[in-house]
Amino acid sequence: MDQQASSAGGVSNPTSVERRGHRELVITRTFNAPPNVVYRAWSQPDLFRRWWMPRSLTGVSLVGCDMDVRTGGKYRLEFGSGGSETMAFYGKYLDVVENHRIVWTNDEEQEGAITTVTFEDQGGRTLVTFHEAYPSPEALEEALQGSAAGLPEQLDQLAELLASLGS
Repeated sequence: MDQQASSAGGVSNPTSVERRGHRELVITRTFNAPPNVVYRAWSQPDLFRRWWMPRSLTGVSLVGCDMDVRTGGKYRLEFGSGGSETMAFYGKYLDVVENHRIVWTNDEEQEGAITTVTFEDQGGRTLVTFHEAYPSPEALEEALQGSAAGLPEQLDQLAELLASLGS
């Protein structure tokens, strides 16, 4: 279940999407930016807002983005389509090591996934590994049909943002 995605500028950059066992999803991608810059894009709300919402979801926007990215901190992402009804995703940060790792819960469901993102220096580039552990095989299947399906597009958008930031 691997996918190929393009990075900014049309240069091929593989986004690997791998199912591990019955409850885990691992997505990897290398970015042309050092870990501290990539980490900032994941941890600073003003940057995160610029790439997290897949553009293909027309009419839906990230209307709220509260992130206290530190061990014990909390986050809340709120999505809407212009009306008064929104959908929120929220949780807490279990482990944050600046420029290296962010681990968070997905608390909007009773038994949400645990997400770990790591940032590995590859000589001025960064290997990002996005790992989600789901509470059941059914939860993994639901994610593969929903939010996880957009991750390759989101990572393309992250690559575009990183290119615009420079290193």
